[in-house]
Amino acid sequence: MREALDKNILQTVYDRTAKRYDLQHAIFTVRSDERGRRMVVDEAVQRGDRVLDAGAGTGSTALLAAEKVGPDGKVVLFDLSEPMLNRARQKAGERGLMDRLEFHTGDLLQLPFDEGSFDVVLSTYSACPLVDPVKGVLGLYRLVRPGGRLGLAHSAEPRQPFIRWLAGGVEKVVWRFPMLSLGCRAVSVLPALRQAGARVVLDKLIGMPLWPFAVFVVERPVSM
Repeated sequence: MREALDKNILQTVYDRTAKRYDLQHAIFTVRSDERGRRMVVDEAVQRGDRVLDAGAGTGSTALLAAEKVGPDGKVVLFDLSEPMLNRARQKAGERGLMDRLEFHTGDLLQLPFDEGSFDVVLSTYSACPLVDPVKGVLGLYRLVRPGGRLGLAHSAEPRQPFIRWLAGGVEKVVWRFPMLSLGCRAVSVLPALRQAGARVVLDKLIGMPLWPFAVFVVERPVSM
């Protein structure tokens, strides 16, 4: 199992960075993070959907989804950090979207929802810090109803070998400073979803060459 921050340390990091998270993440990713969020919401979410945003953080993805589902839809925000969700509540109130949202705290590796209970599950930049990203993402896939969709964006390794080697060195340095790295590391989970039978409808690599993001949407097949 890969090295990852202890859950309690990770929670403390996000609790302490909640107020500056949006700005910090946007600067470090040169705003490609927002592009990834919009891509998964545009491809996965439809009007009237019941949506789970797992690792919702400050609600940036959830609010995009809430706008798209309309008044007949619902978006559930689930996150380890209550201060992050408090920031999401503040943003939602400012945009008049609170009536479309639910808020829950918890561990992404111990999801409290029933199998197939959502039309859409989203997770943007929240698989990266997990001690077992594959387990976490397969757990999210389980929550998608047959015919529904799972949309993710997460840190990924560069495809070019030299850039990948260089990125690995940078990651080792940044990893020593959790308040900067936010516990994030490059992960690869799409192969496991393919093996589980997911049908890929979007698969892109975006962002900076040294620190790209995998952005994809898969559909859970309807059993024949």
